[in-house]
Amino acid sequence: MSQSVHILTFDIEDWFHVLEHRDTASEGDWCRFESRVERNTDRILECLDEANVRATFFCLGWIARTHPQVVKAISAAGHEIGSHSDRHLLVNQMTQRQFMDDLRTSIASLEDLTGHQVRAFRSPGFSISRQSIWAFSVLAENGVEWDSSVFASSHSHSREPALDITGPVTLEWRGMRLKQFPVVPGCVLGRRISFSGGGYFRLLPYGLIRHLMSKSDYAMTYFHPRDFDPDQPLIPNLPLHRVFRSYVGLKSALAKFRALLGHFHFIDISEANKLLDWDALPKLQLDGTSLSIPNGRKICLPA
Repeated sequence: MSQSVHILTFDIEDWFHVLEHRDTASEGDWCRFESRVERNTDRILECLDEANVRATFFCLGWIARTHPQVVKAISAAGHEIGSHSDRHLLVNQMTQRQFMDDLRTSIASLEDLTGHQVRAFRSPGFSISRQSIWAFSVLAENGVEWDSSVFASSHSHSREPALDITGPVTLEWRGMRLKQFPVVPGCVLGRRISFSGGGYFRLLPYGLIRHLMSKSDYAMTYFHPRDFDPDQPLIPNLPLHRVFRSYVGLKSALAKFRALLGHFHFIDISEANKLLDWDALPKLQLDGTSLSIPNGRKICLPA
């Protein structure tokens, strides 16, 4: 890359949208909790306005319907709106039909509200796995041009990334193209360390985050409104290890985020798409049953 590409993104969901937890598993459970998404999103928008930065906001379709003022405020501030699914379900626990219906509902809700085409998608929990790699073709078939559902390392919702990549690639299928913008860990002493969002950002010291960001020609950030809300309640019956992962570092996160905006130049996915030389980047071929990758191997796609 001729210049560093640091992308700023947010997943717009409420503080209780915790994956794989019985007390917050369904839409019926969510009405029991106070919503904090509007005040927390406003806090993010204020920071971005002060720094004169544009970002991509992956929003739930459910948020667009229940809190339309949140999505309208994001769009009115000039930020890009993408889909974060409709009801915050893990893709690797859905059928292809369920995923398609959820995706279409989210896109319709967001486009009807903003009047702008939804071109970007990120799955909840980066949950497009090797077993659900068919989701990429569903995205392309439904008009999505840019996806950021690959976390290029193991994480809590998938033991291995859907694609073994270390930067942006193009997926091609039946004449359609889907550009992939993964989250890529940094490297310290030969060890891969995630640093660019979520719990990792809150837990790591800022000096290390700044070091890893400065060493990255390409970096994809991912933040949530709850990441900057130290006063949020404790989610009932959350296991201790998840309490640690979800609540430690909340008090210092906003100051770290402001520092990050001051030290680096960030852009949204739309601008990154223009800057990247896609002809020079890898292309992966989907043929409906497998994914062909540059070293000649193929990954089978479940029927």
